[in-house]
Amino acid sequence: MDIKRVGTQPSGKGPADWFTGTVRIDPLFTAPDPALVVGASVTFEPGARTAWHTHPLGQTLIVTAGCGWAQRDGGPVEEIHPGDVVWFSPHEKHWHGATPTTAMTHIAIQEKQDGKVVEWMEHVTDEHYQQPR
Repeated sequence: MDIKRVGTQPSGKGPADWFTGTVRIDPLFTAPDPALVVGASVTFEPGARTAWHTHPLGQTLIVTAGCGWAQRDGGPVEEIHPGDVVWFSPHEKHWHGATPTTAMTHIAIQEKQDGKVVEWMEHVTDEHYQQPR
């Protein structure tokens, strides 16, 4: 058994290469080999969001606070709230983040494939993000 005590893993700032706006990443767990699962709590301040990206084995988001948006490539922007669970299929191009006026926190769970959990792509432009919903 391994217990990760609250406060023992430092928070990190979401890198500008992968995020727009102010984002805090709180690591939760990385299962030891041979397990593949990784999890983090991610908080997006109003207007903050990920860049477009994919996950080799998919991703689950569990919204824990606030109000956010999520979108898969070619699909509508979906509003997400606490208690909502979002699944992105393997290699499904998508983004997620806060709404312009409300912060959002989610737990992100994904699995490693060949040591990699994500492939980052281009940023979600302000024009795309601000389109009428």
